[in-house]
Amino acid sequence: MIPIPAIDLKGGKCVRLFQGKMSKETVYGDDPVDMARKWEAEGAQRLHLVDLDGAVQGHPVHAQTIRQIAEVVSIPVEVGGGIRTVEDMETYLSAGVHTVIVGTAAFLDPGFLQTATTRFANRIAIALDTEGDTIVVKGWQSATSEKIAPWIKRLNDFPVFAIIHTDIRRDGTQQGANTATLRLVLEKSRHPVIASGGVGSLDDLKALKSLSEETGKDFLGVIIGRALYEGNFTLREATECLEGISC
Repeated sequence: MIPIPAIDLKGGKCVRLFQGKMSKETVYGDDPVDMARKWEAEGAQRLHLVDLDGAVQGHPVHAQTIRQIAEVVSIPVEVGGGIRTVEDMETYLSAGVHTVIVGTAAFLDPGFLQTATTRFANRIAIALDTEGDTIVVKGWQSATSEKIAPWIKRLNDFPVFAIIHTDIRRDGTQQGANTATLRLVLEKSRHPVIASGGVGSLDDLKALKSLSEETGKDFLGVIIGRALYEGNFTLREATECLEGISC
């Protein structure tokens, strides 16, 4: 399990939201490209980029900035937010992005997932964003009637790179991840799982390590945002904790 720094783009800046609310933002930098360089220099092994404006508007907004980040860093970059067509995916993947993240299109368009995974097998991560056990879409602005468990079963049949689970009630709160839901995802998914939302301390990372040990399945990684930006711990400390060197 590796820590994955998050870079969320809104209005051209690096921000973090509270529980996914676009009106509750904290700005942490004016240059997302420099932020990407910073995290790589500090030892990041992967970066998680989200085009928040794109997620709400339904199409990529910060594609040029994301292209620049993919060009200047040597580590894998995963990108989500407003990716709802095969053409959007092609644009990012051809620009050097390692993994494209889709959520809304996968859950609202029955044929999209089949088409996309046939063309880009193992290059797609699924954003399983939930409020409780209910899936939310369109930049977390709309709830669906869909539940987690049936969808994990369906996703098991597709060649996706990973499942990224975020409980939006925890995101940006630093109150710890939703380990109950993450346990379900780990136990049911045949794909690698990336945890996201709520990490605020090294103890929260320890809780995820314990969950991995209990289920016998390790997380591929854990996305960390506000806790790193606020200096609750360093990226190196997070890495050492997850590797079992400390904490």
